[in-house]
Amino acid sequence: MRRKNLLLLALVPLLLLPLWLSPAQERSDKPRLVAYTNATIFPVSGPRIDQGTLLVQDDTILAVGPSGEVKVPAGAETIDLAGKTIIPGLVCTHSHIGGGSGGDSSSPIQPEVRLYDSVNVRDASIARARAGGITTVNIMSGSGHLLSGQTIYLKLRKGRTIDDLTIEMPDGSTAYGVKMANGTNSIRESGPFPGTRGKSAALVRQRFLDARAYREKLAKAEPDKPVERDLALETLVDILEGKRTVHHHTHRHDDILTVLRLKEEFGFKVVLHHVSEAWKVADEIAAAEVPCSLIFLDSPGGKLEARDFDWKNGAELEKRGVLTALHTDDPVNDSRWFLRNAAVGVRAGMSREKALEALTLAGAKMLDLDQSTGSLEKGKKADFVVLSGDPFSIYTRVLETHVEGRKVFDLADPDDRLFAEGGFGAGHQRQASGCCFYR
Repeated sequence: MRRKNLLLLALVPLLLLPLWLSPAQERSDKPRLVAYTNATIFPVSGPRIDQGTLLVQDDTILAVGPSGEVKVPAGAETIDLAGKTIIPGLVCTHSHIGGGSGGDSSSPIQPEVRLYDSVNVRDASIARARAGGITTVNIMSGSGHLLSGQTIYLKLRKGRTIDDLTIEMPDGSTAYGVKMANGTNSIRESGPFPGTRGKSAALVRQRFLDARAYREKLAKAEPDKPVERDLALETLVDILEGKRTVHHHTHRHDDILTVLRLKEEFGFKVVLHHVSEAWKVADEIAAAEVPCSLIFLDSPGGKLEARDFDWKNGAELEKRGVLTALHTDDPVNDSRWFLRNAAVGVRAGMSREKALEALTLAGAKMLDLDQSTGSLEKGKKADFVVLSGDPFSIYTRVLETHVEGRKVFDLADPDDRLFAEGGFGAGHQRQASGCCFYR
């Protein structure tokens, strides 16, 4: 008996070894060359390939094209996907997965708050997003503030901490934007929040003027007399200098035009989110050359200012050449049904090509990540989804989701299938305290 116990103790370090390896180590220690053959491929950046091959080495796409034209190197693992479809990994430009939260009730404008310090990457909602084919996501705080803080762009790798999922920009900084909002969400009956739309715009304008003054002060500062740091104004200066994109919640046509005026006055990069009444001011949006991220509301409830929402938004913006993406606003729309958003857009007049682009490359462009993801092209990261059929068919299932060449969701895996098909609470790590409530 004693010898048996000693043997078990000796095996413990070996059993725990996978837990000690970081996800980065796991990826780098397993070089792979894989050819996914005979699939219908939608590269998005080019025409559909009816019988194609996607060649992937480690985390990068080596080639994509007709199976007769892509040379598969000797020794490559070959996976036959006849009857299946491959599309780029989906990009959700606006989500609340991970349970993050931003600004509190102390002020309507809080640029210094970071979602980086708030998101729980072990939350079941992250796994559900993978089950929906989402590989890249912009996680935001809520819209109850004029500015609720910094968003965070994540690549949905398997990871234990947020640092395992963050995206690094070319300058070495962590990728993020800034969440702003107008309309009824940020209006309150008493201060410090605004009581009207006019006051809302005035408060925003004043803070950007403060940021301009702060930037001038920094430029004039002498090396031996540095300016005292102001985290809020530093973020606003980054916006003024085009280093960070404003992701702006807005619904009514008059609120949309207010955002366009502020953008013109201060010269910042902005993506309009929701834009329920975009169809009313589509010409003005196009003239301003501002991209839009839409949501097709298909869940009960909503808000009064979205009363005039119309499914034709996507089609009207497409006619005018506006860069248009889609988003889930999860939990407003479940991430697992993201493909359905595009199908609704097609039903309402969007072309199939632009609807699929709205799920992928358009969103990547809005996050300044299109050099590495959003389409299936040589040299880009191997972010892709394997589907059972046509992307816009109600019968199609997400079979696999791959991030940087690694499978992060497999419908055939019972644990993953739970996240794809389970209802409320499915996959939560713990439902109650105690020894017997772990999943």
